[in-house]
Amino acid sequence: MSDLSLQLRDYRLTTAEILYHMPDHPGLLQTFLWQRLDVAPHFPELRKFLDFWSHSLDGKLHSVRVAAAEGLSPGRWRPVEAEFRLH
Repeated sequence: MSDLSLQLRDYRLTTAEILYHMPDHPGLLQTFLWQRLDVAPHFPELRKFLDFWSHSLDGKLHSVRVAAAEGLSPGRWRPVEAEFRLH
């Protein structure tokens, strides 16, 4: 499906900051950023990715922080406050 058709179905841009323990050095944390269109508040795509992570990758998950953009909305209009011209 195209991004627009997903957004019309209430998908929105979701970013997850995943902290995980490095496999060779469990005392150290590493950051991984995941970004995709997903449906809030259940986030099925993110849950599927995290299930894959915990079953297939060696780095044990420490924490996940999630942020989701607003859904599709009409454009906003603002008047121009200044205009600069360059030659």
